[in-house]
Amino acid sequence: MHDAITDVKGIKVGHYTDREGITGCTVVLCEDGAVGGVDVRGGSAGTREIDPMRPGHVVEKVNAVLLTGGSAFGLDAAAGVARYLEERGKGHQTRAMKVPIVPTAVIYDLAIGSKNVRPDAEAGYKACLAASDGPVEEGSVGAGTGATVGKLLGMEHATKGGVGTASTTIGDEIVVGVLVVVNALGNVVDPSSGRIVAGVRDPEGKGFLDTVELIRYGIPAFPPRSNSTLAVVATNAGLSREGAIVVARMAQAGLARVIRPAHTIFDGDVVFALATGEKESYYPLSPFIIGTIAAELLAQAIIRAVMKAESLGGVPAAKEVVQA
Repeated sequence: MHDAITDVKGIKVGHYTDREGITGCTVVLCEDGAVGGVDVRGGSAGTREIDPMRPGHVVEKVNAVLLTGGSAFGLDAAAGVARYLEERGKGHQTRAMKVPIVPTAVIYDLAIGSKNVRPDAEAGYKACLAASDGPVEEGSVGAGTGATVGKLLGMEHATKGGVGTASTTIGDEIVVGVLVVVNALGNVVDPSSGRIVAGVRDPEGKGFLDTVELIRYGIPAFPPRSNSTLAVVATNAGLSREGAIVVARMAQAGLARVIRPAHTIFDGDVVFALATGEKESYYPLSPFIIGTIAAELLAQAIIRAVMKAESLGGVPAAKEVVQA
């Protein structure tokens, strides 16, 4: 076990990282297809092809989920993932051919690094080539390369975000794993202690400021619309699309547990759920159990993401901030 989303059989993860442009993308491959669900919160989400993860859609399975930087421009990277899958004969069977299904969500990272450099189709393709079912690199890599948190007072007081992952086993057979890209407006808080681990840096160099208190007493600047936390939950359990949606919805609780505030009008928080169906499960008990565990794992992965991040583009990492 790698304590990563790749502990779910059939799941691979690959990063494309551009440290000069400070952007990148991360692909979660389920090449043979997985039942998918999605839950979108907040008012600033950027997505592509998420309809197959919603009720009433004829397509039942997806072949990959792409998380990418570059804001709406980064959606182009999905074409490279589709090309990779097409070359391997993976996708939804139509009358003419198999069509790869690649739901995609973006973060806004144009305010760090180069605003003219964004992940494109070649970046998505390279992320697929790098994908494996082994340990997953965390921190300032892939879609987390340009991720930042704590932007309530602007980028000049932000802290680096990044990629995090975690997994566990329920009973003897059901495996649940998560992967997250943390690019939030709010702070990241350790729920066990209430300590701020990453977020808005005090202009006087005294650690972090409490975002909720800043909001309570009046925000001195208009918050930027450049935030989102993106996550993928994967399990080897068999779930219906509706069951996967329940898992995605419940996992959002883990996000809200550690990011304060969460799901704001300035955030686009998107959680995908993938069920490979390797193990039998029963509705409605399985979505309830898996969703409960997924929320716990997502909270853990978010903290790992910011604690493993590195300073880039003049934005310091949380581990470099001296707390008062």
